[in-house]
Amino acid sequence: MISPRRAPGGFPVVGIIGGGQLARMCQPPAVNLALTLHVLSESPDAAAALVVPSAPVGSHLDVGQVLAFARDCDVVTFDHEHVPAEVLQALVGAGVPVHPKPEALLFAQDKLAMRERLTDLGVPCPAWVPVHDAAELAAFGDLHGWPVVLKTPRGGYDGKGVRVVSSVQEAADWLAHGEVLLAEECVPFTRELAVLAARSPSGQAAVWPTVQTVQTNGICTEVLAPAPQLDPVLAAKISQTALLLAGELDITGVFAVEIFEIAGKAGTAPSYVVNELAMRPHNSGHWTIDGSVTSQFEQHLRAVLDLPLGEVSARAPWTVMGNVLGGDYDELYPTYRHLLARDPGLKVHLYGKGVRPGRKIGHVNVYGDDLDALRVRARHAADYLEGTVTE
Repeated sequence: MISPRRAPGGFPVVGIIGGGQLARMCQPPAVNLALTLHVLSESPDAAAALVVPSAPVGSHLDVGQVLAFARDCDVVTFDHEHVPAEVLQALVGAGVPVHPKPEALLFAQDKLAMRERLTDLGVPCPAWVPVHDAAELAAFGDLHGWPVVLKTPRGGYDGKGVRVVSSVQEAADWLAHGEVLLAEECVPFTRELAVLAARSPSGQAAVWPTVQTVQTNGICTEVLAPAPQLDPVLAAKISQTALLLAGELDITGVFAVEIFEIAGKAGTAPSYVVNELAMRPHNSGHWTIDGSVTSQFEQHLRAVLDLPLGEVSARAPWTVMGNVLGGDYDELYPTYRHLLARDPGLKVHLYGKGVRPGRKIGHVNVYGDDLDALRVRARHAADYLEGTVTE
């Protein structure tokens, strides 16, 4: 096991379980904060391992490897939410500060637990029920209408583990596994929103402006910050919900609340329901790297170490993020060079991943005064990097 080299002055070591792009994007703010990152990486060429000097290879599923890794850390956090409960409890039992806490992380790992807790708190949610068999699914669909959104309680992301079904027959293969599923009403939403917040162990909290997310084939392809034409009353309610969840769920670190906005009827104000929670820096917050005074990655490091949180106001009236998907090519660098020359104000963030069609390999940010022009610039850059446009 490779031990990290501490920075002079007694600055702490932050351990991150998982070597993906979120851990990678924590490295620049860690350098600026004089912190040392120690990453438990899935492989020597994982995204974070390419930029973090201390990145031993190990599995988040192996209790022994995780405990050995954590010996050199002042605090441990996560690149993803798939660390098993027994591993989390072993860390806590060994006296390692873990953020977010396992009790909070559960509500991102288990959608049924999340729905039950949010409902208890009075947070707006779609109608939902756990279903064990075809009869329970049929009863829910007949009561709330078809189609029904069916989810696996654990393991889903980027559209995986989610299916919209118009009949029991369309869910037959999932029901045949004999495992409990989450059934939700199909909400007639007008757009998808997200709010990002941070909370420290001492209880300080901060909320970024609510953003609009644009989905394509179940993957977020664009983020508009702040959400255009968002009703101010609704924006305040969404921020209040994020702060409520931060306190009631005892969340520490950065987290995201994914939301469906629902149009008001006959002059009534718009409303919303919470779709998902993510207990980590989130794709909907990548705009903050260039568009906010404090990025979500710097804020996450501050929060898990219980440092004072940073300012979260926007640097410009609008920031647009475009996700970059891989294309069918081998060399990305010439394309990258071309974009930097074509648009000097463009900020390109690549994750060091191997390129394959449809894989999320990075994102671009642009910010300024003209939202429509920013969207065009971000979309062109993302499409050019993907190879769907060539000029």
